[in-house]
Amino acid sequence: MVLHYTAMADCAAAARALCDPAREVSAHYLIGRDGAVLALVDEDKRAWHAGAGQWRGCGDVNSRSIGIELDNDGRTPFSEPLMAALEPLLAAILGRWGIGAAGVIAHSDMAPGRKVDPGRRFDWRRLARQGLAVWPEPGSARRDAARFHADARAFGYPAMDDALLLETMRLRFRPWASGPLTAEDCAVMADLAARYGA
Repeated sequence: MVLHYTAMADCAAAARALCDPAREVSAHYLIGRDGAVLALVDEDKRAWHAGAGQWRGCGDVNSRSIGIELDNDGRTPFSEPLMAALEPLLAAILGRWGIGAAGVIAHSDMAPGRKVDPGRRFDWRRLARQGLAVWPEPGSARRDAARFHADARAFGYPAMDDALLLETMRLRFRPWASGPLTAEDCAVMADLAARYGA
């Protein structure tokens, strides 16, 4: 499962783009700010939502994932109707396909440096409380860049340089954080690797 934001003016514009063969982009579902759910591609068919990247050592994410586009510009909070519609849709898809919470990822997770969606405003913790995504438990660790990288790879991130890895992890799990790698960053990654690592 890969979650995206549309970064378009509205849901209608996103639907037109996602259904235009010349754009070579598509998704299985599109959820509007008003909570309307549009099914665009059958779940058992390949959609062109992920592009280049990898997760847990596997490339061609388009062929092994379901993509959900969320009607959001990337700067504003996700609407309550949208989130309320996403939750049962996600639960149903995870149940149908036997996907665990760790299998729900951000576009930015599998395409770091190229994509940033669904972005800093997306409420991953809300989904995790319902078992629809993962969220780290508070813990402690010492600051250790090598261990941080090893834990990130165990969790599923592709190999990348120090700065990009830190930016990518914080985008999803510590969007308020800034500055160099901290012990708190290392604790987050250690917990995710221990509980959800491949």
